[in-house]
Amino acid sequence: MTATVTETTPTPQFEPPVAVRRRIGMVRALRHAFSITWRSLLKLKHSPEQFLDLTLQPIIFVLLFVYIFGGAITGDRHTYLQFVLPGIVVQTVVFATMGTGTGLATDVATGIFDRFRSLPIARSAPLVGTVFGDVIRYVVSLLVVLAFGMLLGFRIETNPVAAVAACLLILTFALALCWVSAFIGMIVRQPRSVQGFGFVIMFPLTFGSNVFVQTSTLPGWLQGWVKINPVTDLVTAARGLLVGGPVAVQAIHTLLWAAAIVIVFAPLAIRAYRRRT
Repeated sequence: MTATVTETTPTPQFEPPVAVRRRIGMVRALRHAFSITWRSLLKLKHSPEQFLDLTLQPIIFVLLFVYIFGGAITGDRHTYLQFVLPGIVVQTVVFATMGTGTGLATDVATGIFDRFRSLPIARSAPLVGTVFGDVIRYVVSLLVVLAFGMLLGFRIETNPVAAVAACLLILTFALALCWVSAFIGMIVRQPRSVQGFGFVIMFPLTFGSNVFVQTSTLPGWLQGWVKINPVTDLVTAARGLLVGGPVAVQAIHTLLWAAAIVIVFAPLAIRAYRRRT
């Protein structure tokens, strides 16, 4: 009796194109990043004291500048409130971006990122997810300042669409600026050092702008810095969208600045993060 051996040809497995694999990888990485974003929101839920610096500081600034300096600067506190509140909104959100670097530096120092590295998630997910999660902090800070300003008498003199556009423009710039904070958080050794580096950057950007006074009232040498300061364009555009004034050119400049900051500092932050973790 002769046995017949049947040779089976293995079925070739389908290999998706490189472009498809990259797209699938990006979708997975975004899904992992959003999971880390949810973790950031849960941290805020269980540690509401983190909102104190987002709420008390801007309220103090509004009261300080409107009721102590407002009469001396413009002679009318209500007029100065209409002028200064959009600037304080911008300043508050810009300062809030320092929390991104502090949070990242703290997670690295406490070993949380070592645990993330052992999980089957995208390498960049903890960094990107933390950045996305901090957007919620910026929204809360922005709404607190606007709400408190309205309690004091601030009024939006344009329309709701323009007001929403002002908020989105401020949040877009803050999202770009937080990559600078993330880069700082990845290169320093101690979380408390982020605050020191952050203030060195944020103070010239905010106080060296038209947040509190008109550019024309400043010394000539200082006007040169104020005019090229990206925060000046952001504040001018936000004022125009909230109470009226020039918008288009300043908004375009702000978006270009935001794009440039992301192009430069996002790769630097990711590279520093990979080197650190």
